[in-house]
Amino acid sequence: MPTPVRHPLHPLRRRRQRRLVPAATVLAVGAVLTLSACGDDTPDADTTPAAAGPTAIASVAAADYPVTVDNCGTEVTFDSAPQRILAVKSSTAEMVAALGAADRLVGTAFSDGPPPEDLAAALADVPVVSDKVPGQEATLALEPDLVYGGWESTFSADGAGERDTLAGYGIATYVSPSACKEPGYQPDPLTFDDVYDEIREAGAVLGEPAAAETVVAEQQSTLAAVEPADGQTVVWWSSGTDTPYVGAGIGAPEMMLEAAGLTNVFADVRDTWTSVGWEEVVAADPDVLVLVDSVWNSADDKKAALAANPATAALRAVQDERYVVVPFAATEAGVRNADTVATLVDQVAALGS
Repeated sequence: MPTPVRHPLHPLRRRRQRRLVPAATVLAVGAVLTLSACGDDTPDADTTPAAAGPTAIASVAAADYPVTVDNCGTEVTFDSAPQRILAVKSSTAEMVAALGAADRLVGTAFSDGPPPEDLAAALADVPVVSDKVPGQEATLALEPDLVYGGWESTFSADGAGERDTLAGYGIATYVSPSACKEPGYQPDPLTFDDVYDEIREAGAVLGEPAAAETVVAEQQSTLAAVEPADGQTVVWWSSGTDTPYVGAGIGAPEMMLEAAGLTNVFADVRDTWTSVGWEEVVAADPDVLVLVDSVWNSADDKKAALAANPATAALRAVQDERYVVVPFAATEAGVRNADTVATLVDQVAALGS
């Protein structure tokens, strides 16, 4: 049974190793870890500096349990690989599928849109439990042994249930580490190393470490092939109409824009996303507008709103339709991020100078 324990954020715990690898595992896979170190820059658990990613973990060669993770300040121990998983948010369902564990999903919820083509078949027959976060009663009815949430807010009395409450029913909870908000746990800023570490940690939790290494290698290869753009200025519009919610300076949008060679107008805002006034967007007069497409706030709706607003209609990017469209699920840390960087570069190049 999972045993989550809340603990205070002692200063020495901040920005430290989040996964505890059993000593027997380390001895058994020492040779593999040595080879792995030659292939990537993942720091060893005992030498991870304070500046390392919030979920930095050592790679493992095979599924070894128990696995203990310090997840957004809640310590959870997995005695075996979860077999009945409820994934809340597209990013978590896609992570499970990418790691080859879609057959263990008993449901998904709070979808932001269709999955990418390479994961669509694996997720096609998974039941959709709710358009939003399912309530505790609906969650318990599925009898999951793991609820994998894309946001911390998944786990509340009004949502799927509080973490301690679900643990009392024998249900483990896990939040995407990139979505942690507490000081010492929130990536600041989010980097691709953090994303790779998150994939590896999810692989360890699900008993799919080899698949995790394959996903990481694919993302690294995709990024290595990208030829960055020429620094065009960008506003990344995620949601909102009267008050736009835009990508700020420490989250996934900034991470991907920087890798794509694009300049985020709101990069100086120390947050993942932030609300701004349209007058600020107009004053910035960006070269390109990134429009986030979701089932609840589509890119087409955003284009219509920009054209209908006299202030934004005067922007060069609107008049020349210099739009780049990104699916919402690709805007959160996860398995789509490297492909999104390549897509950003390709779409900006297609717009011309």
